[in-house]
Amino acid sequence: MSTSIESDVPATGLEEFGIACATWLDGRVPRRTDDMCGDRRYAIFHNHSTDDERALIHAARRWQAEKVDDGFGALAWSPEWGGSGLSAGHERVYADIERRYAVPERHEIVLVTVDLVAPTVHLLGTDAQRERLIRPFLRADELCCQLFSEPGAGSDLAGVTTRARRDGDRWIINGQKVWSSGAQFAEWGLLIARSDPTAAKHAGLTAFLVPMDTPGVDVRPIRQMSGGSTFNEVFLDDVIVPDALRLGDEGQGWSVALTTLGFERNSSAGIVDAGANGTDLVRLVKRQGLTHDPLVRQRVGEVAAYERALTVLNARYAERRRAGAAPGVEGSVGKIVWTQNLTRIGEAAVQVLGPLLAADSGEHDTYAWSEHLLGAPGYRIAGGSDEIQRNIIGERGLGLPREPR
Repeated sequence: MSTSIESDVPATGLEEFGIACATWLDGRVPRRTDDMCGDRRYAIFHNHSTDDERALIHAARRWQAEKVDDGFGALAWSPEWGGSGLSAGHERVYADIERRYAVPERHEIVLVTVDLVAPTVHLLGTDAQRERLIRPFLRADELCCQLFSEPGAGSDLAGVTTRARRDGDRWIINGQKVWSSGAQFAEWGLLIARSDPTAAKHAGLTAFLVPMDTPGVDVRPIRQMSGGSTFNEVFLDDVIVPDALRLGDEGQGWSVALTTLGFERNSSAGIVDAGANGTDLVRLVKRQGLTHDPLVRQRVGEVAAYERALTVLNARYAERRRAGAAPGVEGSVGKIVWTQNLTRIGEAAVQVLGPLLAADSGEHDTYAWSEHLLGAPGYRIAGGSDEIQRNIIGERGLGLPREPR
């Protein structure tokens, strides 16, 4: 087992820890100021060129590695994996303080790697897989995308048709995946394939960790109406994967997928840095001179209340995860709360800005809000639609009867 660096983060009370976080950040990046927000972008699905996106990813992974090396990037992970062995409370303190600083944007593929795939491998991987992959994933030295959805199986993940045929100590995989964020930049793909077509839908799936440079893997970016290419199609043509890269037992791919999706829904529920937030909304209200308008104050208060509730929910989820519990329905609850709050923020911006939101007048921090307003509905689908989340909460959380199929 590899040994990790010893963290310099003090295992003290949260107040002292917050001071240590601020001191560390002060030595590396400037604090955010209102001047830095003049050209703030509120896009939820970005439109970047390939070179610009690659540069963003490079900055994000360097920042993640620096945080891990100095003890701030994997706070709740044990020192065995390069973490600090602290609590979810310490994670929240650091995240709250980091938002005050002009740190590199956390690209979605880094989030997928660090917050989704690394903990999935930690829970379900073999000793060799954990030894090989967890630290590179936590530092974002190697990046991973999800290869779950297919053209005929989006929210219905159990309906995937990509085939994995066993051939001795290897697997031969054929099929197509779609909506794979960042696949063109990833070194690894976490793939769910149908390994037993005769078994029931949920029972015939197996998960694999697929090197994206394997012969037969063809990544094709999808041009979105926003102009960007966040998502990709991935074609797999006789892709050979050794059995050593199977994640979990054969036929247990559904459990692997649910584990990853549980982490994803928790990440979507407020960890994703997408669009505007309550702080942005407060700044907008102040700039427009509407701080005394009772209806505007009511809207801002609603956003703040739901953001606070989401923080508490995420705290509970993080403590359960640190205690070794598998992802539950908290992620689904949190994702719905978060996506609904994205809508609340957009509606509040409409009330505050009025016609300034409809055309680019050149005035800072006005028309830019249209990116949030138009992008917010997309996250009601991404990561599992709101309807799917409600089914999960009802059936798995509350024990209600399943919907008729």
